[in-house]
Amino acid sequence: MKRLAIFASGSGSNAEKIAEYFAERQDVEVSLIFTNNPQAGVIKRACKLQIPVVFFDKKTFYDTRKVLQILQNERIDLVVLAGFMLLVPALLVEAFPNKIINIHPALLPKYGGKGMYGQFVHEAVVNAKESESGITIHYVNENYDEGNVIFQATCPVAPTDTSDDVANKIHALEHENYPRVIDEVLYQKR
Repeated sequence: MKRLAIFASGSGSNAEKIAEYFAERQDVEVSLIFTNNPQAGVIKRACKLQIPVVFFDKKTFYDTRKVLQILQNERIDLVVLAGFMLLVPALLVEAFPNKIINIHPALLPKYGGKGMYGQFVHEAVVNAKESESGITIHYVNENYDEGNVIFQATCPVAPTDTSDDVANKIHALEHENYPRVIDEVLYQKR
């Protein structure tokens, strides 16, 4: 059985869609959800889905091997970032080469890097009067949003779209594509 760990800092809508996608599968399990935010909405979603939650703080994440040890002890095959706001430390990237993936709410390399997440990305897209935006699913390396691209999908941005309109289009793309691409990465079809 393939085992996933999801890291999330926010509401957890992508984590929930991923868990639902694999819920009936006998060959894949969402084993754990990790969060650094004790107020994150993903916690309620994880409880509803009966997925154990692992809490950690920034110091534990960067200054200890605790998170790595849990991932290794649980025999995690793939680490999935789903709205996770911290830069993954080199220790984890080295321990899981091409086994950590992230989704970004823009077409990288545009609108990536430190501080470019969520609504900040959508506002930047609207302010730049872009005609399209989209999602990028990529491998994680030691830098924000610089890992090799696995998949991109686009959506149009109308001149009248607000950042909220763009956010809604991006969420639809994320929910439609991220679970499927995770499945393909697990079985090395990408």
